[in-house]
Amino acid sequence: MREGIDLEELARERLPGRWRRPFERVDTAVTGFLQAYGLTVLRLALGVVYIWFGALKVADRTPVEDLVDDVVFFAEGSWVVPAIGVWEIVIGLGLIVPVALRLTLLMMALQLLGTMTALVVVPGRCFQDGNPLLLTETGEFVIKNIVLLSAGLVIGSTVRRRNARSKTTARPGCGP
Repeated sequence: MREGIDLEELARERLPGRWRRPFERVDTAVTGFLQAYGLTVLRLALGVVYIWFGALKVADRTPVEDLVDDVVFFAEGSWVVPAIGVWEIVIGLGLIVPVALRLTLLMMALQLLGTMTALVVVPGRCFQDGNPLLLTETGEFVIKNIVLLSAGLVIGSTVRRRNARSKTTARPGCGP
C-alpha cells in the first residue's frame, strides 16, 4: 500500500546539507515541547473558555440567551440559562483541575451535543434559507462546537495514560 506524499519530508530532503542539522534541532525541540505541554495547554484553554462562557450566562450577560431559550423551549429560561452557565463553569474547572476528567468530559459532551440540537430545533436560526451549507452567525456558533468536541475526544484519549502514569509515580506506602 502506497502512503501519501509527505510534503514536509520532501522539503527537508531538499534542504542544503548545512541546514538539515539546525532544522532537525529546531523541529525536535518544537515537537518535544508540543508533546510535553500540548495537551495541558489544550485542557487549560478549554477550561478558560468554559468558565468564561459559563460566567457570562450566570451573570446574565450572555449574547446567546435567546438561542438557549429557543432551544430549551420546554423550560423557563430564567433558570435554565444560569443553570447551563454553572454546568459550563463546572466543566471548565474540571478541565483545569482534572481530578474527575472522565466525568468532566461526559458533561462537556452532553453540553456540546445539547448546543448542537439547535441545528434541529431551530434550523431557521442556523441556516440561511434552509440551506445547510449556508450558515448564519448562529449556525457558525453552533457548528464550531465540532472543534470543541474533537478537542474533548483528544483529551479523553489520554485518560488511561494519565491514570497509568499517576500509578507509577505514586510513592509506595501512600494510599491503597
